[in-house]
Amino acid sequence: MGLAPTKSGHGYWMVARDGGIFAFGDARFYGSTGAIHLNQPIAAMTARPDGKGYWLLGADGGVFNFGDAAFGGSMGANPSPDPAQKIVSTADGGGYWIVDQNGTANGFGHATGAPPVQGLMFRALTRGDKAVLFAFSQLGKPYIWGGNGPDGYDCSGLTLKSWQVGAGTSFARVANDQYHTAGGPVALTDLQTGDLVFWGSNANDWASVYHAAMYVGGGRIVESTGDHVQLNSLDQWGGDVMPFGRRP
Repeated sequence: MGLAPTKSGHGYWMVARDGGIFAFGDARFYGSTGAIHLNQPIAAMTARPDGKGYWLLGADGGVFNFGDAAFGGSMGANPSPDPAQKIVSTADGGGYWIVDQNGTANGFGHATGAPPVQGLMFRALTRGDKAVLFAFSQLGKPYIWGGNGPDGYDCSGLTLKSWQVGAGTSFARVANDQYHTAGGPVALTDLQTGDLVFWGSNANDWASVYHAAMYVGGGRIVESTGDHVQLNSLDQWGGDVMPFGRRP
């Protein structure tokens, strides 16, 4: 399920789904979870930069530390809806980030800010994942005012079609009506993959909403804007973002 090199590059560790560790070259064995009953399989591993220990990551965000790799915390008691996929060490080995498959990173120990760029494999598990996966398949299609697909979309046309096709869920067609009625409200700090996010001219007036998009994870959104469907940052529109999103 994962592999980590030693500091010298003359060895490496491999980890199996049960947390069994296989050490090669100058990689030292510090322990494993091979004999422990795990709630979730091991998804990844990473080593301290000095090679004197390593962390194993469960799919639920649980962390197992060995050697000099210190335990800084985990997502095990409060797992994300999406599975954990990467654990990334800080440069000093004093902390790590746990990264979900949707790109959301949670830091522990000395880990602050964002981790180095990671490649992630996306697998649709939740209804929101499935809606986003459909939206991804529409990337690059033209923005068309009133467009409902398949040739092109406007902003709310994309969000609606993505949830209809991807998750079998329907709601209002127009952006301000979606903000008013499309599922329960979600705080912007609690957004999950597939949640709808909105922009308007008055934070207290749902009728002022003029744009809708879908949250992907890691502070990113997929939206139909400008002249095509594209992937952008949640904060690109500045202060007009409405105070909560919707989860259909």
